[in-house]
Amino acid sequence: MMVKHRPMGCRHITASHPLNNCSIMIRLRKALRLAEAFGVAGLCTLFFCGRQAQQEQTGGHGAWKAGAGGPQQAVPVVASKAYVGDIHVYITGMGSVTPLQTVTVKTRVDGELVQVLFREGQAIRKGDLLAVIDPRPFEAQVTQAVGQLARDRALLANARIDLSRYVDLIKQNAIPEQQLATQQALVQQYEGTVTLDSGILANARVQLSYCRITAPASGKAGLRLVDPGNIVHAADPNGIVVITQLQPISVVFSIPEDNVQRLLAKIRSNGFPEVKAFDRSEKTQLAQGRLVSMDNEIDPSTGTVRCKAEFANQDNQLFPGQFVNAHMLLDVQEKTVIVPQAAVQKGPQGTFVYLVRPDRSVSVQQVAVGPSEGDLTAIDTGVSAGDLAVVEGADRLHEGAKVLMPDTSRAVARAAGASDRKHGRRQEPH
Repeated sequence: MMVKHRPMGCRHITASHPLNNCSIMIRLRKALRLAEAFGVAGLCTLFFCGRQAQQEQTGGHGAWKAGAGGPQQAVPVVASKAYVGDIHVYITGMGSVTPLQTVTVKTRVDGELVQVLFREGQAIRKGDLLAVIDPRPFEAQVTQAVGQLARDRALLANARIDLSRYVDLIKQNAIPEQQLATQQALVQQYEGTVTLDSGILANARVQLSYCRITAPASGKAGLRLVDPGNIVHAADPNGIVVITQLQPISVVFSIPEDNVQRLLAKIRSNGFPEVKAFDRSEKTQLAQGRLVSMDNEIDPSTGTVRCKAEFANQDNQLFPGQFVNAHMLLDVQEKTVIVPQAAVQKGPQGTFVYLVRPDRSVSVQQVAVGPSEGDLTAIDTGVSAGDLAVVEGADRLHEGAKVLMPDTSRAVARAAGASDRKHGRRQEPH
């Protein structure tokens, strides 16, 4: 078999080999070199991007320390100073707004509804005229009763005149005594008839007064249930309108049975406590009132007892049927050490906080936690006034870790804590 001479740099390939062209081999080698170059460039890019992201996360600088695991960068945190103040202890319970009066206005006589004198949603005072029923049939009944009474009074007057004559005649023995007795009975009969007629007339006048329907209580009118022109009946179940009293208004809520004795002791010592109503999220205070009563038994199915608080509701923030969270003031813990609730951590060894030392390292301090108020927590033991407690960034800390703390963080956290104490929700810790 004849062998052909190939150019220098090419392998000796027979005609039966699949790569029978030297140019193909050259292209493959160039492709492999290019792929290697791109791979190295990609690894370098990933390394520098990761390094830059790490620097950006830590602010591009920080304190480093040598440790058993190599250098460790300081952790940025936000801290707040502990201070001495008052913590209010509250009992919380879920409840609903209940009006003191809800009246369904109904007609007391049958007839045509000729006038409706209220607007839907109108504020109504007790005694205001709401509707008028056609009075003509009842006026006719009053006229009949007046006529019947006048006739029977005339008969009574005539019978009394005859009786006085019979008395004179009986003295003269001109008539028998039986006739006198009969006349006396007739006078009594007419007296009874006159009394009956007077009652019928009074009833007719009362029925006539029912044609003018007035408000039995003050409150807000609901939607109109009957339109003018309809025939209304005293037996109608729906009535004409529903009036609901909004000012004042009450909230009925439930508290756990474990707090009943503490509440009774509070009532005996200082009277009925203050109650605040918050919205569903417990972030916005709607109204402030006072407890007025509590139920006389504990519900065995829920282990709670119902309480009722009354609110002036001048701004109508409370609406009947509205769901609210009631916070009832039980006690005030005065002159206690207070830190933000976010500073308190929980671990296997119990409750603790991270305190910032003067050298900007942190120490783990075990604490005994007292009651909470909004986003603030009382510390019974473990923290003193003036200590710096970490409130943000604690998830990356450990004993002795270095921290970066902006100078403004304490002032910001203190201001936020004061705002939460003024407007935040307040509750007794569970």
